[in-house]
Parts: sequence; structure tokens; C-alpha cells
Amino acid sequence: MNQPEGTTVRAERRWPMALAVFAAIGLQVGTPHAGRLPGWWIVPVLEFVLLGIILVVDPGRVDDLSMRVRRITFALIAIMTVGTVASLSLLTYDILHGTDLTANNLLGRGGAIWLTNVIAFSLWYWELDRGGPAQRAAGSGIPPSFAFPENAIPEFAVDGWMPKYPDYLYLSFTNATAFSPTDSLPVRTWAKMAMMVESLVSLLAAILVIARAINVFPG
Repeated sequence: MNQPEGTTVRAERRWPMALAVFAAIGLQVGTPHAGRLPGWWIVPVLEFVLLGIILVVDPGRVDDLSMRVRRITFALIAIMTVGTVASLSLLTYDILHGTDLTANNLLGRGGAIWLTNVIAFSLWYWELDRGGPAQRAAGSGIPPSFAFPENAIPEFAVDGWMPKYPDYLYLSFTNATAFSPTDSLPVRTWAKMAMMVESLVSLLAAILVIARAINVFPG
């Protein structure tokens, strides 16, 4: 059964979230550089620095209930989100203005934007749902923003089950793929709006890449 209010469970480990951020940084660095704005490297550098600070302040398990780590985490996710939107805007500009894009440049930039969008929103969901991972572990009783299958069928969940980062990553991936909720549903307004924005970014990136690919690839 799920965790009763006011009880505590063992806090989740930090490494899945950190691995996702490193993956996003790798995508940003590895994206084809042709057509990118000068100073593009500032975004991944800031993300790397902020993640390093988080790992120093709250390593191991996510159990720091103070606002200091949350503020740094919010800054990290915000920078990643802004970078993703900026990259999508630049790709949109290049496509609409007929910039010469090779297949490698088109697919590389479009794929990196799509995947980084999934990671950025998974981090938003993870950090905002029920007050964040530390509050969830502490059993703060903050109402959930998402209804997971384990909530509907607790007999199939382990005792004391609480969502962890991989659950939010799966939620974000399926939302970006299906452009709508799948087995996990948003139950608060902010969650619905966030999922709508994520779907919009994902859909726009897919439409742009597919439309341009028709002209790029030999047929």
C-alpha cells in the first residue's frame, strides 16, 4: 500500500536525476554546431556547475528539506528549459527561412531538442510534485499533482511506494511521444498546463523536422 501521511520512507538516490542532467548536457554539446548562436556553450556549462553544487550540498540521497537545494535545482531546470526553447526557436527560424540544412544537422538538432525537452519536463514534474523528492520522502502530506497507476491499484505496488525520478521520466517520455497523458494523469492545474506545453514543444519539433526532411532526404 502507499505511504500514509506523516510517515517517512527512505529518500531516493540522487544519481538518476544527475545522470539525466548529464545526458541533457551531452545532447547540447554533441548537437551539430552549424547554425548555432555564438555562446551556445554557456547553457551546458551553467547546468554542469549547478549540478555540481547540488551534488556537493546534497549528495547521495535526496533528503535536504531546506530551500537552498530546491532553488539551485529550479535554476538548473529553468536554464535547461530556456535553452531548449531557444534551440527550438532557432531551428524553426532556420527551417522557415530556407537555411541550408543537411540531414545530419536537421536530425541531430531536432532529436537533441526533443530528448532535452523530455528531460527538462521530467525534472519539473519530479521537483514540483508533492513538494519535491525530499518532501515526498518525509511524508509531508502535500497533495499529489499526478495520479500514477500505483495509486489506482495499490495491491500491485510495494509497501510505502512513492514516485521517484524514473517514474517522472517515463511520464514525460510518454507524454512527449503520445502528445497526451497515458497511464499517469495530471490532477492539478499546473501539471496539466506543464504537460500541455511539453506536448506542444514535442509536436512542434516533430512537425518541423518531418516537414523539412521531406525536402532534405532524396525520395
